[in-house]
Amino acid sequence: MSDIYESAANSLGLFNSPCLTKVELRVTCKGISDRDALNKPDPCVVIKMQSHGQWLEVDRTEVIRSCINPTFSKVFTLDFYFEEIQRLRFELYDISSSHNGMREADCLGAVECTLGQIISQRKFTRALLKQGNTVGKSSITITAEELTGNNDYVELSFSARKLDDKDFFSKSDPFLEIYRVNDDTTQQLVHRTETIMNNLNPMWKTFKTSLNSLCSGDHERILKCTVWDWDSNGKHDFIGEFQATFKEMRLAMDGKQVQWECINPKYKVKKKNYKNSGIVILNQCKIIKMHSFLDYIMGGCQIQFTVAIDFTASNGDPKNSCSLHYIHPYQPNEYLKALVAVGEICQDYDSDKMFPAFGFGARIPPDFKVSHDFAVNFNEDNPECAGIQGVVEAYQNCLPKIQLYGPTNIAPIIQKVANFASEEMHTKEAMQYFILLILTDGVITDMADTREAIVHASHLPMSVIIVGVGSADFTDMEMLDGDDGILRSPKGEPVLRDIVQFVPFRNFKHASPAALAKSVLAEVPNQVVDYYNSKGIKPKCPSEYESSRTFGH
Repeated sequence: MSDIYESAANSLGLFNSPCLTKVELRVTCKGISDRDALNKPDPCVVIKMQSHGQWLEVDRTEVIRSCINPTFSKVFTLDFYFEEIQRLRFELYDISSSHNGMREADCLGAVECTLGQIISQRKFTRALLKQGNTVGKSSITITAEELTGNNDYVELSFSARKLDDKDFFSKSDPFLEIYRVNDDTTQQLVHRTETIMNNLNPMWKTFKTSLNSLCSGDHERILKCTVWDWDSNGKHDFIGEFQATFKEMRLAMDGKQVQWECINPKYKVKKKNYKNSGIVILNQCKIIKMHSFLDYIMGGCQIQFTVAIDFTASNGDPKNSCSLHYIHPYQPNEYLKALVAVGEICQDYDSDKMFPAFGFGARIPPDFKVSHDFAVNFNEDNPECAGIQGVVEAYQNCLPKIQLYGPTNIAPIIQKVANFASEEMHTKEAMQYFILLILTDGVITDMADTREAIVHASHLPMSVIIVGVGSADFTDMEMLDGDDGILRSPKGEPVLRDIVQFVPFRNFKHASPAALAKSVLAEVPNQVVDYYNSKGIKPKCPSEYESSRTFGH
């Protein structure tokens, strides 16, 4: 039996999961051409990533009104994989205020590149292209920074009082910009607040930024802060500026206010009795600790891995060499390959290495009734198999004893694992996170029930991975994977978080051996972290040594 397991493992060239790095990207554009002479453009940049040959929107910047050289304050955070080519496309749009949709006509140009190119150049500038041609002198610059070590966030809440009045008929319309001064004296925009109209004592919205972004983790680094009076033509009037450090800002953590005088250097020189152009106040500074996947794992969180295998008749008779369940003495079938690829990695995070394995869509002994959640080892009280090898053996032993049947219902097995996960949820500790791997050859029959089950499960410590085996049309399955939009239950309730990852095995038939597991498991660390962080659950005993940080991202 074990030779099959070994040949599957060999043919997959099992590997260690890659180091996951997060990268922050910032975007500026220069020389955007006006589409009409009367109005300046209202630019917005959309970032897309290529996935299986299609461009999918990842995120977009804010819209800046009447601006031909915008510096966007939006920060894009992407996962960077050294060993993969991640193709990106930046599209610049003019969002006229009349409609917020994006039309082809509003696209002012685009640039395609890889994340690797941006990272290796640190600052990547290209001319914007439209239908292959440059568009005037317009260009886009993307700056990359790796989020290293400390990925804590800070929440800052600013207000101001008695700002200078810059408008004749009304009061100033102030907004605040915070720039980080880099080691090479260049300045990087960290945040731009919203504009508060007609108000000399504005209270700006609280905002969140990573400590890395704010001061590169250096609490003494100079932050240059400027208050402007917003003007609809894009020519904002300077009110005043001040310098701050995060060390000073931290004083606002205990409910104290920290204040800075806002100074206009010209007035200081010219006016005899000039004091300031207003006071800027930091009302609160809150540090939000972000825990990494490895913090949870090292704190004792176990990944509970469950397998569900499709035994419906559409797989073909296991005795026939065309069947997806055909057991070849030396060549593992697609079910086995997918199982070993994903299971091998999950078992590293599971201390008892015991995996429950279930089957669905078959008639099972003794009375040959159809079951959608039977134990593959036929031991309903203890469906666990010892290691991935145990699952492989139970699968091979079970095939001759059952009758492949149908329909393809996966809601019962999702509910079964959800029951375990909801027991775990009540402990309010980060001890067990459940991953259900469903291997199926076809379109599922109980789509409504499945959507309902997934929406329910999105509130629990669990993720669902579906690998489509064989050559069926898997379009419906893509819908369960929330990447293209938000999955909703039949009643319209949206998933709380995206917990389903769907991958067709055929996309990986000729790919590098480890590519399937990588694709399938790439989202799991973030799903684990998102779940526990959203619930405010900390790792059990965060590791004493900081080294977990260095390779945890």
